[in-house]
Formats: sequence, structure tokens, C-alpha cells
Amino acid sequence: MHGQQPRDITGGNTLAHTFDEERATASPHPWHAQTKPVNQKEEATPITPRRVLNLKAFDETRAGVKGLVDAGVTAVPSIFHHPPESLAHGAPRPHRFTVPVINLSSVVESAKRAEVVAQVRAAAETFGFFQVVGHGVPEAATSAMLAAVRGFIEEPVEAKAPYYTRDTGRRVRYQSNLDLFQSTAANWRDTLFMEMPPAPEELPAACRLVAPEYARLVQQRLGRTLLGLLSEALGRRPGHLEEERGCLDGLSLACHYYPACPEPQLTLGTPRHTDASFLTVLLQDAVGGLQVLVDLDGAAAWVDVPPVAGALVVNVGDFLQLMSNDRFKSVEHRVVSNGVGPRVSVACFFRTDRAAAPTRVLAPIVAVGEEARYRSATVEEVVQQYYKVKGLAGASALEHFRL
Repeated sequence: MHGQQPRDITGGNTLAHTFDEERATASPHPWHAQTKPVNQKEEATPITPRRVLNLKAFDETRAGVKGLVDAGVTAVPSIFHHPPESLAHGAPRPHRFTVPVINLSSVVESAKRAEVVAQVRAAAETFGFFQVVGHGVPEAATSAMLAAVRGFIEEPVEAKAPYYTRDTGRRVRYQSNLDLFQSTAANWRDTLFMEMPPAPEELPAACRLVAPEYARLVQQRLGRTLLGLLSEALGRRPGHLEEERGCLDGLSLACHYYPACPEPQLTLGTPRHTDASFLTVLLQDAVGGLQVLVDLDGAAAWVDVPPVAGALVVNVGDFLQLMSNDRFKSVEHRVVSNGVGPRVSVACFFRTDRAAAPTRVLAPIVAVGEEARYRSATVEEVVQQYYKVKGLAGASALEHFRL
């Protein structure tokens, strides 16, 4: 299936009951339901014994959402149903907002560097999201990375099974939904997660050569450039965030595969969240589905982050919002399901290596005349709080550390 065009599977009308004894009591169609404001807390769906059995049955196939689609499912099982308030927020409102696209090719020229710093500062302070071109990661590397992920996920189930695990001690893990047994609704995606650098034998053959090289380019080439620009945007020397704050020390890759969904109005690819990272650099294919939550004339609204040829998407994470003392914004985002697919993306999270998380301290950089808005905290403390509030719409782990 390598290199196939995305397909549309929404036209089927056969009811599939795989892992779905609860479907008869599922919530009504969300387009017909009363919806709530974007910033209102979503209601939790009870995790019943029957739901747990259905989750276990799904997980034990080790085939993921891709396996459901391959089996011909034409109705989304209820374990994937999200509450209506998380899916529909009324008709989209007209707007002129676009995610900024910044060309980094001129950063080496001192005369133009100040202009690029200003663009990065404006995007990080207002939207928390921007796209970059001229970033120094070759198109051959990005294309190879997307192809490697798709190649692995589309292998037979028995070939992928050895990598399917919920053991967080393993640096390479293939699974469907990290929090499958904790969340109130599963998401329509499968993921290959890699903490870099793993031992070569830990990586699937499809990714063994490609992933380490792509990670190296993103971390050492683009990551160093971005952290230099952001350091200057904070009034510090270019090496500050990398050398004194450790923002380039660790990198993790989450390679997501979102199959075409027969009922995209019932589920999400990824629910609303911020990132527990310094920065995230996202490579996405041309299918689309990424949305960011922005303020439009005083009201929160979801806005598409459309794929731009050759671009990588960059967003500020929670760690950097704390360290920037709220100057830079870690903004909620999500991925909607789509009747066309698969969608493939690779998120590179700039984090502290797990061994250093208990001791690496995140402290706010306070400008002259300002006061600290957060207390200092270790990476481990922030991550623990992140998972405590995960799933609560609009909740931020950072509020726990705010002064």
C-alpha cells in the first residue's frame, strides 16, 4: 500500500459491531446535540466494566485502528465516541486568521536575523504556533520519514506485534492510544513512539535508518536554530536556551497514523491538549486535520493549520511557557478525524531526557521590571501535573505552579 493516495471510506452503510456491545446505548449524533462553548469543561463518560472489556478486546488484537479499517468497519465503535461538546462547537465563523509562515533561510545573515527574531517573537507571544520554511531539513529526509512510518504501520499485524506494548520502560513502543484504559474516549489513530536515540535493534526495520537521521536533522539543525531565535526573542544570547536551560538535551518522536474514518463526526484523531515539551516540531502530510484554538474577537474558536508544501509546524510547549514567564504561549490544539486518509504525521518533542527529569529545574526567565509568574519546578513535577489534568478541557498543568 506504500505510496497510495488517501481514500474516502465514509460512504459505507454496513453496521459493524466489533468491540461494540455499547453501541445501542451510545450518545446521539453530535450534530443533533446541544453543544457547549469551546472553553467549557467537558463531561466525563463513565468507564463501565463492559467498556473495559471492549477496550481489552480491542487492545489484545494488537492491530490498532488500522486493523478495524482493514476489517471493513463502517461504523465507529462506541469506545471511540467522544462527548458531543468536544466535537461540535457550532458552525465555523468567518475569519482572516492564518498561522504565520516564517522563512528561516536568512537567519545566518546578520542584517536579516533581527527581522526573523521579531517574526518568531510575535508568533510565540500571540498564537504559540507558526510554520517554518527554509529550515534546513531536506525534502528527501521528510519524505523518507513519512514513508517509513506509513510503511511500518501498513505491515501485517504479525510483523508489528513484537513492537506493540504498553511498557513505558521501552524506548520504542507501537500502540493505539497511550491512555487507552484511562481516557473516557479512545482516539482514531495508531502511534509509533521513539525516545531518541534507541539502540538500532529496538527500531522496526522500516524506520531503522531513516528515523535516527531525521531526528538528528530536526534536533541539531532546526532545533538549534529555533532555540537561538527564541533565546534572542527573550533578550538573551542565542545559546541561552540550549546551553543553560537544556532545551536541546532530549528528543522524542511520536509518529501518528490516522486511518480514514467512516464516521468522523463521532470521534477525534487527537483531543484538545497542550504539549509537555519545550518545543514541538511537526511534520505532516497533505491530508490535514490539525487545528489550533485561538481567540477571535473575544471568543475561542478552532482554526485549521493547513499543510504548506515543504513546511514544518512549530509550537511552544508548557515547559517553555513557564520558562518564558508567560511571554510565549503554549496553546491548545487537536486533530479532527477525516473521511479521507490515512493522515501521517511525525511530532518531534524537545524534552529533557527521562533520566534527568527528576533534577532538571524549569525556572522562569524574568525580564527587568517584571515579577516571576511561576515557581520553579522540576520537569518531572510538571509532567506529573500534566497527566493529572489531561482530559479536562481548558485545564493547564501550569496553573499548579503559578504564583
